[in-house]
Amino acid sequence: MTDDLLQMLLEGTGQTLYMVALSTLIAVIIGLPIGVLLVVTDKNGVVPLPKINKVIGTVINIIRSLPEMILIIVLLPLARLIVGTTLGSDAAIVSLSIGSAPFLARIIENSLKEVQYGKIEAAEALGASPFEIIIKVLIPEALPSIVRGITIAIITITGFTAIAGAIGGGGLGSLAIRYGYQRFRNDVLIATVIILVIIVQSVQLIGDLTAKFINKRRFKFE
Repeated sequence: MTDDLLQMLLEGTGQTLYMVALSTLIAVIIGLPIGVLLVVTDKNGVVPLPKINKVIGTVINIIRSLPEMILIIVLLPLARLIVGTTLGSDAAIVSLSIGSAPFLARIIENSLKEVQYGKIEAAEALGASPFEIIIKVLIPEALPSIVRGITIAIITITGFTAIAGAIGGGGLGSLAIRYGYQRFRNDVLIATVIILVIIVQSVQLIGDLTAKFINKRRFKFE
């Protein structure tokens, strides 16, 4: 492996990890409350508000229906407004975060709906407030599933970074397109694919181990 290729791969990997980490963090900050809101405002939720639930669900479905490439392009003006440019990793993070948040919200919604309704009823019978039910029942009970959902989201965002690289987002995707594809360097293509596979496998392994650990600790203290 030549020095120039090693340097490019190190920079590209660093940019990809930076985009994935920050995009995931922002997506969780946005998506977790929305996912909780979808569950608690459902007609059978602890604070049933069907109209609000329907509006939120419709907005999420509209955003999720847009292909990631189109969503990134549509959000370029917002990226310029927030970070001052439409190029580079920081600009890509804006699109990746907003594009991933609705996807993550649905994952969290599904995870929370897996919690046995009897446990929610028991908490209500004990006089727990909706906030206490969310904090002490819904999220703790669904935490292993939420962790697995976030793991899926991280892997999905990793794939999205390659799409962002096609329009100047940086990272391994940009490296693979600009040097591997456009300059016919198979060594760059192969190396980027190997690194992406390693990243995805590592994320999956860590996510699975974390979910299993939480499960064991939960049953240990019950």
